[in-house]
Amino acid sequence: MAGGRWFSDMGTILIRDGAVLTGGGWVEPGYVWVEAGRITAVSTTPPSPNILAQADEIIDAQYCAVMPGLVNAHTHLSQTFMRGLAGGRPLLPWLKERIWPLQAAFTPDDARLAAQLGLVENLRGGVTHVVNHHKVAASPAHTDAVCETAVASGLHVTIARSWTDKGVNAEPAAAILADLARLFARWQGAERLHIASGPLALWRCSADTLRRSHELARRYGSFTHFHVAESQDEVQLSLNEWGMRPVAWLHDIGMLAADTQVVHAVWVDEDEIRLLAQTGAPVVHCPVSNAVLGSGIAPVAALMQQGVPVKLGTDGPASNDTQDMWETMKTAVAFARASTLDATVLPPAAALNMALSADALHPGAPADLIVVNLNHARAMPVHDVASALALSTRGSDVQTVIVGGQILLRDGQVVGLDEAALLAECRRAVAALRQRAGLQ
Repeated sequence: MAGGRWFSDMGTILIRDGAVLTGGGWVEPGYVWVEAGRITAVSTTPPSPNILAQADEIIDAQYCAVMPGLVNAHTHLSQTFMRGLAGGRPLLPWLKERIWPLQAAFTPDDARLAAQLGLVENLRGGVTHVVNHHKVAASPAHTDAVCETAVASGLHVTIARSWTDKGVNAEPAAAILADLARLFARWQGAERLHIASGPLALWRCSADTLRRSHELARRYGSFTHFHVAESQDEVQLSLNEWGMRPVAWLHDIGMLAADTQVVHAVWVDEDEIRLLAQTGAPVVHCPVSNAVLGSGIAPVAALMQQGVPVKLGTDGPASNDTQDMWETMKTAVAFARASTLDATVLPPAAALNMALSADALHPGAPADLIVVNLNHARAMPVHDVASALALSTRGSDVQTVIVGGQILLRDGQVVGLDEAALLAECRRAVAALRQRAGLQ
């Protein structure tokens, strides 16, 4: 499965008769006209005979939602090869007993295959931008294999290169910074690929390397993406080492800003929420993973009330165990209401907005959009499109995915990729990986 793009060159595309998310809300029936990789028209009037004649491809979107693609704002693609291994373990034992041994046994080819598998899963679920907190950075070849796969996929992918300079699997600070600089120079902005700094848990990172890596990311117009306050154990480790809670410590060392993405934030207190709001640091909420690992429920209602930007992510398949952003949306709504005993918290439209790559489809925008089938028993009748999407939809309902005007998923099938062959290759690779890691 190595090499080759998963998609063909761009043509003109007409998407007609769907419920289209526009700047003025949902309009139905509407049509979207795509040419040269951009949306050039969004309208409620029927397409003209001229447009019909010009279209290289016409997509019938009747009974479907036509909308911007989704962003999976936090996952670990390598963990597609570790799916189902939470096994009732809390976060730290799960890492030490299962995840770290498998990561140590990865080859560059394993990294490539796991990334392919994870990107296919995201694509099938309507995700057009994946933020991959890339954990297997054992060699430049491992990371380059993932970058090459990301470019071949046609999706927008951000590779947040993970690192730690303290404790288990620590790297020298100079090596971390050198490899980040190499990745930025080689890959930043290549074919929809972006690089970011991805420190792991704060108790495994020094303040000096955090600051230096963040400044490096800023020089390339990028950001830092890290796990913060995911578990109570992590908070206690922060208190033991610095006498401060994690978010407070980040603020103290000058690391909280709009370009620092705080992933999880399950155990943040009121003072830390105020610091997040004051600095504009966004939180990436991963409700399914946090529940599977028994870590807790992030205080989304309080974060939103204070004006903290909140995005949604699935987290890695080893702790979720899927990358279904629709499941993530519904879980976010359910947990926000259950934890506050308030059914008005996090309306479906707000949860959907947390996951979207843009707030609407409009002329001039890049043609990154999806067509989602709502003509099924789980969604009917569709009184409200946003509710049907956030509460009644699964990843398998996505019919079409278009990125940059190129069709990556057509009629539920990945374009240009032999998916059956990929699955067979992954099965063989995982069997060998388990053997090398001693997890038979």
